[in-house]
Amino acid sequence: MDARAIIAKVRRKQTPAPEELAWFTNGLATGAVSDAQAGAFAMAVCLNGLSDAGRVALTTGMRDSGDVLAWDLDGPVLDKHSTGGVGDCVSLILAPALAACGVYVPMISGRGLGHTGGTLDKLEAIPGLSTSVDEAKLRKIVGHVGCAIVGATGSIAPADKRLYAIRDVTATVESMDLITASILAKKLAAGLDGLVLDVKAGSGAFMKTQGEAAALARALVGTANGAGCKTAAMVTDMNSPLAPALGNALEIAVCMEVLGGDRAAAPRLYDLSVALGARVLALHGEEEAKAKVRLESAISSGAAMTRFADMVAALGGPPDMADDWHTHLPKAKVVRDVVTPDAGHIAAINGEALGLAVVALGGGRQVETDQINPSVGFANMVGVGDAIAAGQPLCTVHAADDDTADAAANAVRAAITIGETPAPTSLIIERIDP
Repeated sequence: MDARAIIAKVRRKQTPAPEELAWFTNGLATGAVSDAQAGAFAMAVCLNGLSDAGRVALTTGMRDSGDVLAWDLDGPVLDKHSTGGVGDCVSLILAPALAACGVYVPMISGRGLGHTGGTLDKLEAIPGLSTSVDEAKLRKIVGHVGCAIVGATGSIAPADKRLYAIRDVTATVESMDLITASILAKKLAAGLDGLVLDVKAGSGAFMKTQGEAAALARALVGTANGAGCKTAAMVTDMNSPLAPALGNALEIAVCMEVLGGDRAAAPRLYDLSVALGARVLALHGEEEAKAKVRLESAISSGAAMTRFADMVAALGGPPDMADDWHTHLPKAKVVRDVVTPDAGHIAAINGEALGLAVVALGGGRQVETDQINPSVGFANMVGVGDAIAAGQPLCTVHAADDDTADAAANAVRAAITIGETPAPTSLIIERIDP
């Protein structure tokens, strides 16, 4: 095997053999492939693409470059992945709800990226909780609680970690093949029986158009199934924040209300969580309509809340999260409403601008070493289509000081368009089946 020959094939728009891509990805993990060769490969793929078979081989090669978990449990091992959006805390509802339905969910998640919040950052807004665990602890929590939302260890898909860092500095992040392989390598290394993908489209997503999102969803579904994991996807609307809160502790608070049985606290969040859960249960053979009822019952009965609280305690958080979560979540020093002088309907929301405003408040990272303030963000956020009168609040800003609160208020007003009633949109835009 020779890295130069493999790169040359991609440069000539040929697909390397599966064993060549397996060797190359192993070389990324071991260092046998140099940074220069990895960058040249990434650029060649970015410009010329891979065939469907090549994309599967790249994905499985990166998956197999490190540890691949295997499970011996009395239920299916299922998971969900989202491409990211604002106010998207589905994982915190879905994982414990699936666990309450007899499913095991080893959910390897990420931190905030750009304008989108990270599931791990949200969970770690809970005092004492750490999402950094080794494989032994992951197995123990999954086996006992049914779900664990954790970060990837260094031994999970190390080829992806190396290649992603190189893509970031070589302007090759935006490649459908490389995005697909990167997302799936980590997920499939968890040893899943089934996976559902939530691919966001709209102002608060990375993919701004439905066409872009659907293309990515099809690539992900085809590749994951080609790699041996039953997978389906939904393209979902991200032109309005999924939950009426943006920011780590504020999103946890909304999740606790939903897990407490209050769908009205975040109807879009609740509905999408149930829909995605029913879809992944259907992949494992359950009738989708019955699966939906089971998930709704898991939430309304309090069973999902119990699983969530048990997971929090197992990850080092407080043992009484289910009963006393209000007292545990950090509070911002400055809390004030952001009112509008205009009347009408919420015609549009620039979700990316709102996400960046949360980052500016300190709720995300502008550089990798930044420390997150978990208490800041926006609560009681309006949604697209809502009617609003002059003097009514668009949201409540939670900030560390008056200056950042003022800047955030200005950012919210600039991000929200008030005008005529917009045409209604569906939360689930398209389904991509295996």
